[in-house]
Amino acid sequence: MVERVIWLVIDSVGIGEMPDARAYSDEGSNTLENIYNEAENFSLPIMEMLGLGNIKGVTAIPKAEKPLAAYGKAMEASPGKDTTTGHWEMAGIILENPFPLFPKGFPEDFIHEYEKVIGRKVLGNYASSGTEIINVLGDEHVRTGKPIVYTSGDSVFQIAAHEDVIPLEELYHMCSEARKMLMGDLAVGRVIARPFAGNGNGNYRRTSNRHDYSLFPFHDTVLNKVEKAGLKVFGVGKIKDIFAGSGVSENKPMKSNDHGMDLTMEFMDSEPKGLIYTNLVDFDMLYGHRNDIIGYSDALKSFDNKLGVLISKMNKNDVLIINADHGCDPTTKSTDHSREYVPLLVYGEEIRCVDLGVRTTFADIGQTVADLLNTEPIKNGVSFAKDILK
Repeated sequence: MVERVIWLVIDSVGIGEMPDARAYSDEGSNTLENIYNEAENFSLPIMEMLGLGNIKGVTAIPKAEKPLAAYGKAMEASPGKDTTTGHWEMAGIILENPFPLFPKGFPEDFIHEYEKVIGRKVLGNYASSGTEIINVLGDEHVRTGKPIVYTSGDSVFQIAAHEDVIPLEELYHMCSEARKMLMGDLAVGRVIARPFAGNGNGNYRRTSNRHDYSLFPFHDTVLNKVEKAGLKVFGVGKIKDIFAGSGVSENKPMKSNDHGMDLTMEFMDSEPKGLIYTNLVDFDMLYGHRNDIIGYSDALKSFDNKLGVLISKMNKNDVLIINADHGCDPTTKSTDHSREYVPLLVYGEEIRCVDLGVRTTFADIGQTVADLLNTEPIKNGVSFAKDILK
């Protein structure tokens, strides 16, 4: 009997372009395999033993003779390729329409109203890399106190401010106000606080005090179902932010992927039942968006090492699920997310090592979590629990 599910989302670690990748200008994207091809002396021994290289269509990753986990990949049924869309779908929400994008910036009338609400004029209001825009507009921001507003290829409204110029609490308040205002046709998936530090253009760096403000989920997810079954959901990283707190019993923010894995194992030490749900964002935030192949590959190797430790701490009645939420290929010219399949690995003493094939929606994962933890089913997805349980 399964008593606990440990669910790790390796943020942006896609495994090959989806059939509609051309519509998103993502032809050729294959985050994981391209890293295998580009990075020197690269391997992920733990994930390879689980069956990472046995996934259908994979060619660059060594195959395991006898995989230790159930393995497969999943495609996204919702339109889009962002964090909120991916997480919501894996938890049971399939979007009919994508969250809106603003490649030319947000409407001027909205910006004027927003400035009135926060009592400050803003800088920017265009699409940019976050690390780039703070080093273009950072000095002007420090001189004037005007927060930097920008977006990206994702459905986001981001506000950057130097921590010595605009205190964190004020920045968070600005984000909360933006979240209230960005509704209807302006209902972006996330408003993101992007605090930074440093001295002088070229030397500014983002801090770990980021905070996300998502829309409230449109209907119940597997997280809500787990809570209704009398169990708890323990989030690590930005899980609480992604779901606007809905269905998250307790959440621990993380400072890095390694810290996130440590926090996950802390929950494993103290909470024998329920769902531990972890997002590891460094792959995406620090390396994918910066096209940093070496940094991305090193982060994957560090994760793989920590994964071996986590597996050694698992109980007989535990199930470990590993998947991504989209791609962000550091080997391509684009610095945005990519429309990719995501890898799927399911491990545990009670799990049969079978080929899960290609799942037609991320929601199959959430439906399986509901099945494993014996909760009410979620709205979307087909459970594969019967296929994997011994």
